[in-house]
Amino acid sequence: MTALSGEKIAFIGLGLMGRPMALNLEKAGAHLTVNTRNPETLNAFEDLGIATAGTPADAVSDADIVIICVANTPALENVLLGEDGVIDGMEEGTIVIDMGTTAVDATRRFADAVEDAGGKWIDAPVSGGTHGAESGTLSIMVGADPEDFERAHRVFEVLGARVTHVGDVTSGQIAKAANQMIVGITIGAVAEAFSMADEAGVDLGKLRSALTGGFADSAILQKHGERMIERNFEPGGKVVTQRKDLYQALDFSEGELGLELPITRLVMELYDEVIAMGDGDLDHSALIKVYEED
Repeated sequence: MTALSGEKIAFIGLGLMGRPMALNLEKAGAHLTVNTRNPETLNAFEDLGIATAGTPADAVSDADIVIICVANTPALENVLLGEDGVIDGMEEGTIVIDMGTTAVDATRRFADAVEDAGGKWIDAPVSGGTHGAESGTLSIMVGADPEDFERAHRVFEVLGARVTHVGDVTSGQIAKAANQMIVGITIGAVAEAFSMADEAGVDLGKLRSALTGGFADSAILQKHGERMIERNFEPGGKVVTQRKDLYQALDFSEGELGLELPITRLVMELYDEVIAMGDGDLDHSALIKVYEED
């Protein structure tokens, strides 16, 4: 018996991250129904013998668990609360899991709406990029009632190598905000250090090798540093997505907590420059282009 035999799952959102995640669930034996706005993607899933639905409401009508992985908070609101949305089609007791990166205040509102409709809400954003989505090695940060977390745990184990129940609803999104602050700022640090060394005539490949293993080492230095050296900006995580995540972290921290985050704000403004250059759909390691333009 496979890990998810008999589990009825609806998966909504089949982009860079969602598509491989949904395929991993299907491989694990889930009875899967998918929905996305892109007809070509739906056709590709149909060709694989996976059930598709024309609307979110249709996708979730027989599901025990609904997973949503869409680009941003407005897209999630449309999927949940729009015409023929999840709430229109879900059954009593359905668990709805948001695996995108969503604003904290909106997460509270969406959780209330799902619970008022008789469902359960889990926020479970992920980190690990497209490689982690494909290999099932994502880090998953979960905000949920403990009983709901236990019900969904075997689904998370298919998708991730590290699954952490951070706390109650919204805790997952707060953890993801912290993650994206560290990722975005560290990409900025690597880009700035590489630009200095390159201007001084130092071989960046040798520099990266010299830094690996020391206190400056990180997954960002290794993976995104390599992208910068190779000029490989095929997106694993897009500049526009990183910028959106930093803005959400700032909006929550400054608006709700009264905290100023000057480094985060500065790095967000650098991502704004990349977007203004017309490179917003590149990988977020393309932040190095700001220094090259200067």
